Amino acid sequence: MKNFFNYVLASMLGTFLVLFVFFIINLVILGGIISSSGVFSEKETVVPENSVLILSFKNAVAEKASVKPDFGTLKFRKTLSLKSVTDAIKKAKTDDRIKGIYLDLSLLNTGFASTEELRNALKDFKSSGKFITAHSDLYTHKSYYLASVADKVYLTPGGILQFSGLSAQLVFFKSLLDKIGIEPQIIRHGKFKSAVEPFMSDEMSDANKEQTMRFISSLWGSLLKAVSEERHIPVAELNKYADELSAADAKDALKLNLVDGLKYEDQIIQELKQKTGISEDKSLNEINLTDYIASTKDIKEILENKENNIAVIYADGEIVDGEGTEEQAGSKTLSEAIRKAREDESVKAVVLRINSPGGSALASEVIWRETVLTGQNKPFMVSMGNLAASGGYYIACGADTIVAEPTTLTGSIGVFGILFNAKELMNKLGININTVNTNKYSDIGSPAKKLSDYERGIIKKAIEDVYSTFIAHVAEGRKISEDSVDAIGQGRIWSGEDALKIGLVDTLGGLETAINIAAEKAGLKTYGIKYYPEKDKFSLLLENMLNEAKTSLIKNELESAYPYYEKLKNVKNMSGIRAQIPYYLEIK
Repeated sequence: MKNFFNYVLASMLGTFLVLFVFFIINLVILGGIISSSGVFSEKETVVPENSVLILSFKNAVAEKASVKPDFGTLKFRKTLSLKSVTDAIKKAKTDDRIKGIYLDLSLLNTGFASTEELRNALKDFKSSGKFITAHSDLYTHKSYYLASVADKVYLTPGGILQFSGLSAQLVFFKSLLDKIGIEPQIIRHGKFKSAVEPFMSDEMSDANKEQTMRFISSLWGSLLKAVSEERHIPVAELNKYADELSAADAKDALKLNLVDGLKYEDQIIQELKQKTGISEDKSLNEINLTDYIASTKDIKEILENKENNIAVIYADGEIVDGEGTEEQAGSKTLSEAIRKAREDESVKAVVLRINSPGGSALASEVIWRETVLTGQNKPFMVSMGNLAASGGYYIACGADTIVAEPTTLTGSIGVFGILFNAKELMNKLGININTVNTNKYSDIGSPAKKLSDYERGIIKKAIEDVYSTFIAHVAEGRKISEDSVDAIGQGRIWSGEDALKIGLVDTLGGLETAINIAAEKAGLKTYGIKYYPEKDKFSLLLENMLNEAKTSLIKNELESAYPYYEKLKNVKNMSGIRAQIPYYLEIK
């Protein structure tokens, strides 16, 4: 027995030592990566005279900046915030060292509304008289929309310009669920509330087709109008090009004046040298976006506490109960952030930046309450990003002013509940569940049984109550009748441009527009910006490392099929009463 305990103790000690050494090695590796990557570095970058600012979007531009590990390369992927990019473009406009911008649009991983904010910032830059040159091997609708603001738009010879009109695709799972023996039990309010359609049908309803067509037509109209103004091509002609796929060939795109030339990148570099007065045998003075953002940081301004500030609070991602993750808008985290901003005497106005498809109705109600309390104390604005719909609109409706881009997806004022009956699947797998209840309906919502009519009625009443509360909040916030809200509600989605016409938003613009309105309402001429929720960089990095480690293997295995896995995985978050848009909408 003594030998047995000695053996166990030695094994435990050995395991502990192995884990400890592994932990230390990982800390050393992590430290080396951080040091080499400059993740937390505030080192200022020197900008040469006669420089070209290179705007390349190979790394994603998101609402919030983040740093995530890439375990394949042992490096970090840096995600720039949309505001930091637009601020950099604004700074470059008056920076004498920057002579122009080169838009490298080989990749553009942003939503339509974010692209619009970038485009507006570039349009403002262009008013300085400085040049903008755009180039790509492949222009998608979004990247061409952004490129169209440039003085010169170039395409690689043999390259592709996508100009075929917008298409929205929804993924449906009903047949799959039928085959494996899962029955979705759905209760909803709103004939347009199509978030549940992928589980209850194999095709879009007429109401969903109607709202989707109107939405993508609004986006397409905004794109055509902007391209028409810059390229001096009538909208009718542009539509004809799309209908006939006239720009499918690079040479045809040039003939139709959609691009200014067919050039390789080395030819673009030579042209940029000529524009900036650099001889052919010397290197182009260029600075990338990340380095330029670092070069424009005023360290003293960052460290200095302002007497007057505007709080910018990010509600980014699905709205969930509790704290949530970095990629979710947790009710606890977001409510605390709004409360902190309200109680901070240095904060004179608040801007809630929403980029969310909605989610938990209860979480939305908790967050809404904090927005109302804040609006009673100081000016409270909402800025809508790519989408601020359903629960995203729920938390927006109490604002003094709501600002959206024309291409923002918003509205979707409706509610649904979904439970999955997996009894047939369990039978197929040979699983039997025995239930013991203290009361008649103790097992309501169990995946091992079908809802009774009485249980369905109880859930239906709860959904109707949530919907009534939802439209009452909107009516109060927008100062219109509940009947009027119901008429434009019913779960229907709207573009920002259409939402302005029906009174769901107050004005069109981006985050900067909302900040300017907040400053005006607070009577501020000079002010600082405080960002919420606040997290220290190291804890955020560790959180991202854990999340990335959990998904990297699956991503590598599934490759292009990974988005479909993500959509199926999200089914587990469908419990409870939801205020959520048809988030499977994919626009191409």
